[in-house]
Amino acid sequence: MTYNNQFTANTHLKLSPFFERTSKLNEPQEWKRWGGYLAATSYELHHDNEYFAIRTKAALLDITPLKKYIIDGPDAQEFLDRLVTRNVRICKVGQVMYTPWCDEDGKVIDDGTVQRLSENKFRITSAEPNLDWIEHNAAGMDLTITDDSDTTAALALQGPNSRAILNTVASDSLDSLKFFWMMDTTFGDIPVSISRTGYTGDLGYEIWMDPNDALAVWDLLLKKGKPFGITPTGLNALDISRIEAGLILLDVDYVSSRHAIIESRKSSPYEVGLGWAVKMKKKDFIGKKALEAELDRGPEWNFVGIEIQWKELEQHYRKAGLAPGLPCTAWRTSTPLYKGNEQVGYATSGAWSPLLKRYIALAHVKSEYASEGSELMFELKVEHFRKLTPAKVVKTPFFDPERKRSCPA
Repeated sequence: MTYNNQFTANTHLKLSPFFERTSKLNEPQEWKRWGGYLAATSYELHHDNEYFAIRTKAALLDITPLKKYIIDGPDAQEFLDRLVTRNVRICKVGQVMYTPWCDEDGKVIDDGTVQRLSENKFRITSAEPNLDWIEHNAAGMDLTITDDSDTTAALALQGPNSRAILNTVASDSLDSLKFFWMMDTTFGDIPVSISRTGYTGDLGYEIWMDPNDALAVWDLLLKKGKPFGITPTGLNALDISRIEAGLILLDVDYVSSRHAIIESRKSSPYEVGLGWAVKMKKKDFIGKKALEAELDRGPEWNFVGIEIQWKELEQHYRKAGLAPGLPCTAWRTSTPLYKGNEQVGYATSGAWSPLLKRYIALAHVKSEYASEGSELMFELKVEHFRKLTPAKVVKTPFFDPERKRSCPA
C-alpha cells in the first residue's frame, strides 16, 4: 500500500523535455524536486568534475523547472513597474533585469528576472509559482498573462568556454551580447533566445526554446561543445557556485512572505542584500511605503558573507584526533553565529569552495554586527560536541571574475 501511494505521488512530478537524455546520463540516479519537476543532483557519482566545469570549462544545466510568465499588452510595462522594485520603465527591448518583488509590508515574495521581449511583451521568471499574485495585481489592466512554464524549455550554459561553444552553434555571434541582455538567433533551423544570465556568478548564458526542439538543442550543444569540455551538470555543483557568487536561494536563504508562518521569517530586500535593486525614485510600487520607512530607520538585519577561519577550525578537529571535517556538498541548515555569549545571527547556506580554498557561508546578521571585518563565532559540531570557532564577515560575492561581465575586445 505504501509503495502504491508513493508511486502515485511520484507520477505527479513532471519530466523535463530533456529528461530522455538526462535520465540516461545520471549515473547515481539521484534526483531532487524542483518546481514540480525531477532535477538531477549530479550526473557523475561525485559533483567535483561538474563544479570545475562551471569554473574552468562549460557546464550544461537543465533549468526548465523555472516558473515563467508572459505579460503582454499595452499596460504590461506599467503593471510590471508597479509589481517589482526595479525600474522597468528604463528596461529596453532585449534587456533583462534581476529583481525582487514584495508584499505591501515590503517583505520579499520572490526574486527572478524580467525579460523585455518587445515593446509591450515581457517574460518574468521565478523560483516558485507566482501566477495568482500576478493575476491578482493585474486586475483591470489592459494585458494578458500566460503561464509559460511548460511551453518554454530552458538550458543554462555556464563557464569560461560557454561563449565559444555558442559561437560554433548559433547563426549569430555572441561576442557583443552584453551582461543581462538577450538576443534571438537560430541553431541551424531551430529558433532560440539566448540571455546572458545565470546563477553561477561566471560567464554564462541561458537558452530559451520550444520544448519540441529540446532534445535536438541538447544533442547539438553536447556535440559541438565536446572539444570545449562541456559537461552536463546537476544541482549540487550549482549550489556551491551560487554560494561563491553570493546569490540567494528562496526557502533556504529567505522565506517567501506568502509562506512564512510567523513575521520574523519574513525579510525585506534590504535584509537579503537586494537594497541595490529597490528604486525609490519610482512613483509607486507594491511595498514602497514600508520600504521607505525601513530605509529611514535602517534595516534590523544585514545579509553578509562569512568566512570560517581555517586555523581554529583545524584545531578543533585535531584535538579530537581527526582531520578537519569539511562539507563535500553545500549545506542548507540554519547555523547560529555569536558575538560573545549573544547570538547575533545565523548562516543559512555554506560550502567549502574548491576553487578559493575557503570555507564560506551566507548569513543573516544583526546590523550592528554586520560590518566587513567583524569577528563572530560560528557553531559547529565535532564528534557530537558543540564548538564555537571564529568566522569573519567578508565582502560578497566571494568569486567575481571579470569575464562574467566583459565582452571580447
